[in-house]
Amino acid sequence: MDFAISDELLGTIVPIVVYWVYSGIYVCLGSFRNYRLHSEIDENDKNLVSKQTVVKGVLLQQTLQAAVAVLLFAVAGGDGGASAHQSSSFLVLVRQFGTAMVVLDTWQYFLHRYMHENKFLYRHVHSLHHRLVVPYAFGALYNHPVEGLLGDTIGGALSFLLSGMSPRTCIFFFSFATMKTVDDHCGLVLPGSPFHFFFKNNSAYHDIHHQLYGTKYNYSQPFFVVWDRILGTYMPYSLEKRKEGGFEARPRKELKDD
Repeated sequence: MDFAISDELLGTIVPIVVYWVYSGIYVCLGSFRNYRLHSEIDENDKNLVSKQTVVKGVLLQQTLQAAVAVLLFAVAGGDGGASAHQSSSFLVLVRQFGTAMVVLDTWQYFLHRYMHENKFLYRHVHSLHHRLVVPYAFGALYNHPVEGLLGDTIGGALSFLLSGMSPRTCIFFFSFATMKTVDDHCGLVLPGSPFHFFFKNNSAYHDIHHQLYGTKYNYSQPFFVVWDRILGTYMPYSLEKRKEGGFEARPRKELKDD
């Protein structure tokens, strides 16, 4: 009997598995207080939603996204504009990854910023994510279903289609994007982390945005900070050690209530 799983199906399943496995690793590392951006007490006291509710919300998000992804592959003929089993050179793969990263960053920056600037959308949609004042790894995809559809699902679909990557390539791209998103919300500063070495958009950068003083800054996600720098929404910060252990991301410029 043939139990082979298609690349299209793997493209929906693998990132979900990566999300929970990678989150679990960060949960374990969170017991080392010297890596934390916030104490465990703050994580429990400042957040406005329980971890059980977060898990349920993320599972709902992933179920909806998987369903839409399967539909997308069916409509696209399972090729995303390219052969599902094409043999691509390394340079082609780099171009596809780069294109997908730029498309996803651009889509999510402007959508994310609009959801902050539109009071109705913030109050009824995006504020759900900001119930996590102290982010943690498995809360990365805790969003309103509408935001999940617009930001992650449609953004991911555009990245897939416009980059021309095959379903097999998208398995690796979306797994990488998932790892990056989890790292952005993990609340940890890990020594030697490649995400912190190669990307200015990291857990400390994103932590600024989740604080009450930083919600008008650092909209970029998940890879670069280009749009924030171009459009003046980048918040420079310093990473300082706390006496009780761990780090604190502190803004470097005065925040104005504009």
